[in-house]
Amino acid sequence: MPFEYENDVNLVALAEQRLGTARGHTDFVLLWNEAGLGAALVFGGRLHRGWTGGAGEVGFLPVPGTPLVRQVTRANSGGYQELAGAQAVPALAREAGLEDIPEGPYPEVAAALVGRAAAAPEEPGHQRLLRAYATRLATGLASLVSVLDPELVVLSGSGLTSGGEALRALVQAELEELAASRPRLVVGDVREQPVLRGALESALAATRDEVFDTSR
Repeated sequence: MPFEYENDVNLVALAEQRLGTARGHTDFVLLWNEAGLGAALVFGGRLHRGWTGGAGEVGFLPVPGTPLVRQVTRANSGGYQELAGAQAVPALAREAGLEDIPEGPYPEVAAALVGRAAAAPEEPGHQRLLRAYATRLATGLASLVSVLDPELVVLSGSGLTSGGEALRALVQAELEELAASRPRLVVGDVREQPVLRGALESALAATRDEVFDTSR
């Protein structure tokens, strides 16, 4: 029985490529925001892992708006994570004048706050939260798309999908102000156990290759 391991965000990208909004696209970036902020890069239909396997670790990306983080592997964080990760959302909500901030793990709190704001984006406090969050997300994305020039950017993870179309449209507008390249932004379709579903798709592909390989 062959055994393989893969980065969790890469598995989400596989799920979106085979089952979700990235079907039919060979060049795309998936931005994931849940417990951590990361990305998966797909070029020519294949995952790009980088020389050490660390391609897409965008949470460590230095960005304006946060102090420069040094020794990032020891800190286990970086500028983009501090700027736009789930842990930043409660503070943004308070700055927007929102009350009744829920307690709990950051990913759950962030998803609840963003989801609540997206459900009534015309409310001034909600609008301030969504706009501030979109600007922070677009700040890091601008660096990614300027270097990679992808056809498509998929927003995934509960910290992004909870914002739905309201957040997506704001991030798209901000990104068009900050980057020369203008990829299309979409919200990911695979929301139930996306890592597990990507792992299953990967295993099925490996099994098909093993069973139907006629070169041996």
